[in-house]
Amino acid sequence: MFNKNVKYFTTGEFAKICKVNKQTLIYYDQIGLLSPIMKDSKDYRYYSIAQYEFFSVIELLKAVGMSLKDIQKYMAEKSPENFLELMHQQKEIVARKRRELEMIESIIDVKIDLTEEALHLDFDSITIEQLPEATLYLSKNIEDSTEEQFTKAVSDFIDELDRSQLDTGYPIGGITRREQVLAGNYDNYSYLYIEQPHPREGHPYFEAIEGEFIVGYHVGTSTTLSETYERLFKVMREKGFELGKYVYDEYIYDAVIKNREEDYVTKIMIEIKKGIDK
Repeated sequence: MFNKNVKYFTTGEFAKICKVNKQTLIYYDQIGLLSPIMKDSKDYRYYSIAQYEFFSVIELLKAVGMSLKDIQKYMAEKSPENFLELMHQQKEIVARKRRELEMIESIIDVKIDLTEEALHLDFDSITIEQLPEATLYLSKNIEDSTEEQFTKAVSDFIDELDRSQLDTGYPIGGITRREQVLAGNYDNYSYLYIEQPHPREGHPYFEAIEGEFIVGYHVGTSTTLSETYERLFKVMREKGFELGKYVYDEYIYDAVIKNREEDYVTKIMIEIKKGIDK
């Protein structure tokens, strides 16, 4: 029987309070998750305001990724102790998701900054710059790798960035040794790298040597890469510099920003040192 001192809500009214459609409540009833507190002789469903808290907990658990099946399992064994354990578990899940979102936000901020900076670059310019020391996370050595080995190395590197949450939003670049560059093997990388502004312990980092670099930009595919290097080498010789130990290169514009490979832009940073006077 109805308790005259308690306000009951029809399915439609309760759905409006819960901000869902009636079908959601009907489905919850069908699977035995949240059934109306009573039904009248005409089989009309009625809910009480006390059930709103029950509904809100269900939605809370769903929001943190808990399946309806797992929610049903908890509801079948509910107790104050089980509820506390469940809430502590969900709090940790929320904290982990918050950390993930903060990392994503940081990556987005870096990509915004880099793209805004790129909009003001002169890709025809060649400059000599004093670059600050930067900590890089390295792949395994990939020099002289076959195409198949290189593809696997890239995949493994990206997997490790994801698994260890080392993606910082900076572009993945390549490090080429002096000897390979002099031989014209500009893309025979020794390592892949990604900059780590806030390095963590337990990873094989490499601290890029602080010093002078010739910085230029290659627009187009790798087929014309030698032409860009020749321009950079010409400036290097004119300024009385020699090639240092490494060359670093990374995309400024890639497939994320440009549709055609011919429009891709690669930043080339050549480590230099003063030449020996003859």
